[in-house]
Amino acid sequence: MKFWLLWSFDALVTLGFVYFFGIGLLDGSVSSFNIVLWLTILTGLGVILGGRYFLKVKSQGILAVCTLCLLAIPALLALSFFLVILVSNPRWN
Repeated sequence: MKFWLLWSFDALVTLGFVYFFGIGLLDGSVSSFNIVLWLTILTGLGVILGGRYFLKVKSQGILAVCTLCLLAIPALLALSFFLVILVSNPRWN
């Protein structure tokens, strides 16, 4: 259960990156200048999702959960930061 919850959250993070990549392709902000960076990020996220599923299938569940946390924890911290900013409505001046 814990594995699939973390894997689903990581899949949502990856889907967010794919969404912004697609938007960038449509509006032209993803160009030949930064395509290598985008492809590196998307490949890394794909390796995280696929590799962790491979670890789960090979009965390395604890290692798979620990490595899924490498993406889930920073994403949760960023999400909580943005939620605090939205809720608290700070003054930026």
